[in-house]
Amino acid sequence: MSTINFIRSFVSRLRDSAYIDPVRDWLIILTLFIFAFAGIVVWNVWAFDTVARGGVIGTSATSTQPVFNGSSIDAIHSVFEKRSAEEAKYITGVYRYADPSQ
Repeated sequence: MSTINFIRSFVSRLRDSAYIDPVRDWLIILTLFIFAFAGIVVWNVWAFDTVARGGVIGTSATSTQPVFNGSSIDAIHSVFEKRSAEEAKYITGVYRYADPSQ
């Protein structure tokens, strides 16, 4: 029995409400899902391998503008420098920390 005739008879049995063989029908559904799952796995392996080798899926991105400018980064650095200077004052003993739990 060829594949085309098998599919045609399966569709005609569904349409005509003929004898339904649950085992055969579940095997057909299971086979279709196995093929779909195999296709998904192959696609994901190909996509992972392409990206892992440095490739691009789809069109490559053009150059983008930087998100931050230099002045905002300098302001962030100055905030962290002030915090580290305050921390150093606690460590060197300039500031005394009274622990209320003791």
